[in-house]
Amino acid sequence: MLIFNFAFLPKIEKITRDTTIVHFLLMFGYKLFSLYFPLFLVANNLSINQVGYSYLLIYLPIALFSPLVGYLNHKINPAILAFSGILGYGVYALGMILISPQDASWGILLFYLWQVLLGVSAALFFTSFRGILMGFPLKQPDRAFGWFYSAPFYAAALAPAFGAFLIWQFSFTGVFIASIIIHIINAFFCLFRLSKPAKTLVDFGFNLSHFKESFLFSFNKIKQKATAFLLIPSFAALLLAGFYGAFFVLFLEQELGWPENTVLLFVALSSLLFTPISLWVIKRLKKEETAKNILQGSIVAGIFIALFGILAPVLNFFMALMIYFGKSIGFLTTSSARSGLFSKRLKDFPEEAGVIDTILPALGVALGAVISGFLIDVFGFELLFIFAGVFVIFTSFIGKLLLQKSGLRGLGKDGNTRGESDLTKKK
Repeated sequence: MLIFNFAFLPKIEKITRDTTIVHFLLMFGYKLFSLYFPLFLVANNLSINQVGYSYLLIYLPIALFSPLVGYLNHKINPAILAFSGILGYGVYALGMILISPQDASWGILLFYLWQVLLGVSAALFFTSFRGILMGFPLKQPDRAFGWFYSAPFYAAALAPAFGAFLIWQFSFTGVFIASIIIHIINAFFCLFRLSKPAKTLVDFGFNLSHFKESFLFSFNKIKQKATAFLLIPSFAALLLAGFYGAFFVLFLEQELGWPENTVLLFVALSSLLFTPISLWVIKRLKKEETAKNILQGSIVAGIFIALFGILAPVLNFFMALMIYFGKSIGFLTTSSARSGLFSKRLKDFPEEAGVIDTILPALGVALGAVISGFLIDVFGFELLFIFAGVFVIFTSFIGKLLLQKSGLRGLGKDGNTRGESDLTKKK
């Protein structure tokens, strides 16, 4: 007889559970050290611009290689491709043991090459995993992707503290070795649990001509007003995510003057405390229409990012935590809804949907990181946080206004926006 009642948790399907576990383990192994990455780069005498370049070299290959991975998903079991991508993360961790950007000119070049390797590995993993989820008959796509996108928060809640302990005991070499072990275990777990459900997506008769046709249809589908107007604020939020991910810890250390230990404590504690909030967000996702989730999530993210700049002169640890929670609610909502949008609009083309949904975040984060790297020297951290937040809020209202003027409203359960023409519903 069960004593504990877990009804308070959002429902989770088996395929969603397994993909979330694999995503959690991948992010746990990576976030053992990645959350310290900007601090690590600056400590190795890389400039603010070079920090932006590093993120560009990680995320741009994701965008460039995603179409190839999407094609391979038709020919090779996506679980095998994801397995290869996870092992690639392990190889990246091994490279961080062997490579130092300070070892003359070849050191920085080899270091940059390893960032490209990480990007290719991420393309293999995320394109394949999004394809697996989108190709499965999910009852609630927004909720399923809510689970998937919440996995990094759970990993970030635990990994930094564990990573800090390993660094303290065994230096960075110890944390990189732990990361390698986790990625190897996770890769085989992925292969064991997901090979069978992912096998249904393989079509050995699929060729390049079919690939071109399906992609043309997919792009035409998302170019329609029903989807395109929602991608405006969604992409703006991704640019914001690139800026935040690359420079937030540097903002805390360099602009606010927080000691490194305080920054590390904030990163670990903020993710840990956000975990129960993320469960509330996942439950809420199924109650609202996809269009509303995207617009509201982008606005919330923009407001709270702007608050980091507005309140910077008086920002303390507790205030920063509250703003972080608001920002994270916004990002989780709009990211989950964006993937849910593609899952619904391109339900007959899950591999192509997975590719497009991998390209957009990669491009957004890459451009956001590199552009903000240049703008920080001009405006400084505070003004850039304010401008970036206002920009996302503005684009969200523009997207909402365009939807209203076009006579389109929310995205229904069938994946079609109410008010669109029958032409948009045809395959």
